[in-house]
Amino acid sequence: MSLSSARSVLEAVGGSDRLEVVPLVIGRDGAVLGPVESARLLGVTPAGELAGDAGGGAAPGLAGTPAGPRGQPAAEGHRGSAGAGDVGAEAAAHGDGSNGAARVELTSRLSDAQRAFDVVFPLLHGPYGEDGSVQGLLKVMGLPFVGSDVLGSAVSMDKLTMKALFAAAGLPQVAHRGVTRHAFATDPEGALAAAAELGTPAFVKPANLGSSIGVSRVDDPADLAAAVASALRYDRRVIVEAAAVGARELEVAVLGNDEPVASGVGEVRVRAGGAAFYDYEAKYTDGHADLFVPADVPGEVAARARALALEAFAAVDAAGLARVDFFYLPDGSLLVNEINTIPGFTRHSMYPLLWQAAGLSYAELVERLVDLALERR
Repeated sequence: MSLSSARSVLEAVGGSDRLEVVPLVIGRDGAVLGPVESARLLGVTPAGELAGDAGGGAAPGLAGTPAGPRGQPAAEGHRGSAGAGDVGAEAAAHGDGSNGAARVELTSRLSDAQRAFDVVFPLLHGPYGEDGSVQGLLKVMGLPFVGSDVLGSAVSMDKLTMKALFAAAGLPQVAHRGVTRHAFATDPEGALAAAAELGTPAFVKPANLGSSIGVSRVDDPADLAAAVASALRYDRRVIVEAAAVGARELEVAVLGNDEPVASGVGEVRVRAGGAAFYDYEAKYTDGHADLFVPADVPGEVAARARALALEAFAAVDAAGLARVDFFYLPDGSLLVNEINTIPGFTRHSMYPLLWQAAGLSYAELVERLVDLALERR
């Protein structure tokens, strides 16, 4: 998904006279590919002076690119010439993500980026990319970046913390309980007691993963322990949620910093006979789910969803962009499910589709996000 999102950005603004985009792909070992090699991996033609770098293997200046103004790489974006840098990357999904040597390599190369780029667009889905880790690195380096700061990223990635903040803000949501690896290993029955009170069906999820990785639906109470054990393979904390029975899944896009705006409402429907819920396969396999923009819901429901999306955005101190997901229950009520601070960003993803329906093209959306990243707050 990270690579697909990066590819879409490159295709949309590659010919822009305002933005100069330099792709940098980060491997699972933490090594940074150079712009030429990154472009090849993404299946796009390296632009401008990058095409002249025949080697393409090392991260240039980050580069081996020709020197631009002030002795800096030509890949540098200057506000006067409207240039910008972009990181499109694939983060590790599990484990510690990289060894120490690779982390040193990544840090040393990114330190050169402080002189090379105006802004970074971290299209990094999952751990390390949207949990505040990369955001913290970029902040220490003094590099502006698209999206939420360290706090907003970290608390939005951790489902238990996110829901605690939603509760403090008075947002409606499903009943849920947390289980830690230590508690489950020490006293499994005691650790599951509160979660078992939620009944079935229920969903068990790692607290700090996205894309429905490690998620299980539990229909038989006897299966709860196995589902928790499975989720604990991915994270030391697990969330157990009561199912929103009969609910439709709605989504709203939010754009902005201190004065954010909400899009219209979209809907995700898993096709009949497919997955039991909107799991990884349904999300990323063609033909398993359909997106509807706008969603066929009453006007007052859409207005309520948009208002709740803005409240959720504020509750976690998000910035730039976010997608807020809802359960729309048969009785007409709405429950906030979660907020995603780096939502899927391909041309066919819900977030850009919602803004396209509002009259903002994909390329215009990218430029707006760059402007927001550079906005003084």
